[in-house]
This record gives sequence, C-alpha cells and structure tokens, in this order.
Amino acid sequence: MTTQLWPLVVYGTAVIVLVAAMIGLSYALGERHKARGRNEPYESGIESTGTARLRLSANFYLVAMFFVIFDLEAVFIVAWAIGLMELGWAGYIEIAIFIGVLLASLVYLWRLGALDWAPQTGRRRERVTEDTA
Repeated sequence: MTTQLWPLVVYGTAVIVLVAAMIGLSYALGERHKARGRNEPYESGIESTGTARLRLSANFYLVAMFFVIFDLEAVFIVAWAIGLMELGWAGYIEIAIFIGVLLASLVYLWRLGALDWAPQTGRRRERVTEDTA
C-alpha cells in the first residue's frame, strides 16, 4: 500500500513547498511603500469618480442564469446529435421529451413574467392595485 501512495505524498509535499516558497519570496522581495494614493483604483490614466458598487436590477442576474441553464442544455442536445446513429429511436424519443421539458420551462418562465424587462402596465397592474386598495 505504501509503495503506491509515495508518489502522491511526494507530489503533495512538493506542491505545498512550492506554494510556500512563492508566497514567502513575494513577501520578502515585494515593495512596501505607503503613498497617499496607494489604495486608490487607477485605470488607463483616468482617476475614478464615484463608487464601483452599482445597484443592478435582479433581471440581469435572472437572464444570466437562464442563459447558462439553456446554454448547458444546448450542449446536451449537441452531444445527442453527435451520437444520433447509435441511439436510434429510443434516443430520439428521449431528446423529444427533453426538448419538451425545456419548452415547458421556457413557457412557464414567460408566463411567470421572469423574462419581462418593462414595468408592468395595463390590466394586470390595475388588478393588483384594486386588490390592495
């Protein structure tokens, strides 16, 4: 058992020593100065104005998550298309169900209003204000 583990132990030890050496050298050789503008962000010769912390709408994050989810599912469909000949009719039925679930989830998100960027207007908003009044 030890004859099989010694390369892993040597590798782990070498990694730890190398990381410790790099951190130690950067600490020992690094510059230390305390200028007045040391901690100020500086980009392309332009001094920063304002804060970098912007409040973004949650819609940005929702659309990003939807994009990642549907993009990942597109990868599954491409993988299915590559193995189409080996999968036969069973694979075709499975991908049809998969795409059906995708379409159902997209319709659900659409009906829920998760894809709407504009403020709600019209009858839907009037109904909400009548209920609260």
